[in-house]
Parts: sequence; C-alpha cells; structure tokens
Amino acid sequence: MCTFAVCVFLGILLFTPHQCLECPLGCECFAVTRTVKCVSKDLLTVPQSVPGYTKSVIITGNNIHQISPDSFTEMENVTNIILSNNRITEMESHSFSVLINLRFLDLSGNQLALIHPEALSIPGSPLQELNLSRSLYNFTAVTDLTTALRWGGLRGLLRLDLSGNHLALLPPGMFSHLPNLHQLFLTNNSLVTIYSGTFSGLNHLQVLDLTHNAFKTFGADSLQELEMLGNIRILLGNNPFTCTCEIRDFVIWQNESRAQLDVDAVRCATPGVVSNAQLRGLSDQAIGCVVPVQAEVADLTLQTSYVFLGLVLGCVGIVFLLVLYLNRKGMKKWIIEMRDACRDVLEGYHYRYEIDSDPRLGHIPADNSGSRAQGHLRLALSQQLPTDTCIVQVPTDTQHVKQMTTSPPSVNL
Repeated sequence: MCTFAVCVFLGILLFTPHQCLECPLGCECFAVTRTVKCVSKDLLTVPQSVPGYTKSVIITGNNIHQISPDSFTEMENVTNIILSNNRITEMESHSFSVLINLRFLDLSGNQLALIHPEALSIPGSPLQELNLSRSLYNFTAVTDLTTALRWGGLRGLLRLDLSGNHLALLPPGMFSHLPNLHQLFLTNNSLVTIYSGTFSGLNHLQVLDLTHNAFKTFGADSLQELEMLGNIRILLGNNPFTCTCEIRDFVIWQNESRAQLDVDAVRCATPGVVSNAQLRGLSDQAIGCVVPVQAEVADLTLQTSYVFLGLVLGCVGIVFLLVLYLNRKGMKKWIIEMRDACRDVLEGYHYRYEIDSDPRLGHIPADNSGSRAQGHLRLALSQQLPTDTCIVQVPTDTQHVKQMTTSPPSVNL
C-alpha cells in the first residue's frame, strides 16, 4: 500500500505542470521535459525570465507582432523555439543572436513582411532546422528572406521548409549559402518553372519536395537544374502536367534520370485523353508527337516528287547551257547578222521618211516649166541619195509612173 502511494505521488509530481515563481505569467512550465508552453494567451511580447532548465519554448496563438534581440534574454540554454501563428510581421537585426544553442526554429503561420538581412544571424551558426511554412506575407518578404539566408551565416542548416507561401518563382542562387542543406520543402506553392542556378550550391541535398505546385512541364534548363542535383529524392507529384508533345523531354528525363522520383504520383492533368495517366512510359504517339502513318507516307511521296522535278529541271538547264556553249561562235555570228539587217532596215525607213517629208516634192505645176523645174530638183536630190534609194513620183496627169533605181539615174538637160 505504501508503495502504491509513493508511485501516485511521484506520478503527480512528474506529470503535472510545475508551477513556480520562475514560470512566466500565463505560461505552463514542465520541469521533466524542460518545456515552457504559452499557448493562446493573447501575449503581446515574448515572455521573459523562463526557468534556467528550459530547452524548449512553445509560444503559439498569440499577438506578438515583432521579434527583437531583447525578446529572448536569459535563454542561452534553449535549443527549440516554436513561434507559430503569432501574427509576427517583423524580425529585427540579430533577433535570435542570444540563442547560441538554438537548433530548431519554427516561424510558421505568421505574416512576415519585414525581415532584416541579419535577422537569422546567430554566432556559431547552430541552427539546423528552420520552418517558414505559411509565414511570408508577400513577394517583398521573399526578397528579404533571400537576403537573410545569404547574410545569416546558416552554414549548419540541414532542413528548410518554405511550404505554402504562394511562391511563384525562386530567385537564382537563393540557397547558395546553405551548403549543408539536406532537405528542402517547397510544396503547396505556385511555382511554374525552375530557372538555371536556382539550386546552385546545394551539394549535399538529399530531399527536394516540389509537390502541389503549378508545374505543367519542365524545359531544358529546368531539367538540367534537376539533373545537377544527382541521385537524390525528388517529389514532383500532384502538379497539373499537360501531356502534349512539349512534355516529351520531361518524359525522357524521367526514364533516364538518376534521381529517385515519385513516379506513381506524377500524372497527366490534361488533355482528357491521357488524364490521370502516369508520365513515365508514355509513348510519343500518346502525347501527340507522332504523325499518322498515312500522312507521313503522303508527305514522303510529295517530297520525293519535288526532288525528282528539281533534278529534271536541273538536267534540262545544264543541257541548254552546254548547247549554247558549243554553238557560241554561230550564235555570235547570227547575232551580228541580225544586228546589221535591222540597222539596214532602219536606215531605209529613215531615208524614206526624209524624202516623203521634203516640201520640194509636193504640189509641182503640171506645165512644161514645172516639168523642167521638177527635173532639176530630181537631179539635185538624186546626187544626195544612195544608189539603192527608191523614189516614187506622182505626176500631175492621170498617168502613174513608178521608177525603181539601183544606180544614180541619168538626167538629160
């Protein structure tokens, strides 16, 4: 009976909250687990003067809007701090610098809008796990966080959770200053692509969670970035993949990659023909990258016809040029003769035009004196005309005389 009473007393002593003067007002202190809990107490600041034995501090569901270096005085022995759902909007410079033994920090469920570049800086870089899921207020906070990760000196960080922050993109080199990171959780965001250099510097990464994002496919740069991570665990399930010909490179990468993929969860969302089908193993025909056989044969026949026609026309052109080359002298002679003939014809037309337009041959009187004057004029003109000139004389009487001369006519005065 005494033994039973002693056990009951020890149980009450060990498993009930240890209320003492050292425990902050409104909080519960547990000496056995070395834990202080301040849950939903409408606290406006982080409680001070926690017991010296405390290793874990749980402060959730309050209205603490700001974290400063003075928030954690006399907590050098604390290794775990949970500050989730406190509506925290700002973290000042060196907010956690006093916590030189801090290993785990949970800031999930807050509304961080202002993050100082050195807010996460802790001497000795003891932090190993950082939970920032559902904690970033807007895209500006993402930029501040990128700077804080760069200047925080978090070389010992092993696990980083950025889930549920509506991230649309990740700045290149965002994790380059976390060389020992093993696990990176980016689930439940709005990521649509991965840019070159996004995961640079993560040489020891073991798990990458990209589930529940907005990926429809992965381009060449994205696949190269994922392949650079080597033989790690990559989770890509529950993304709205569009299984068209554009996703062919991603399907090939899945079949050949060294990474450990959750292939059962990587499925097509659209189009409806392959909806909910696994991407691994999809054929080119299933994703629309293969032309039907009949169309392919018809296209090949048409191409062959064009090639044959081109060869025939080329041969005809070569033969034509060869004939011209072999008959180049005859062609030259023929061209010269044609040129001379055309010149003679044009000169004849020119002289005839001059004779017809000469006013001295028009309206000559019909009497003897007129005939004698006409003869003198004809003699003068005949001396100027060439031997092959044709002269047409129209007499005044009813008789029409046409005289063709090939040599200069003789005139009797």
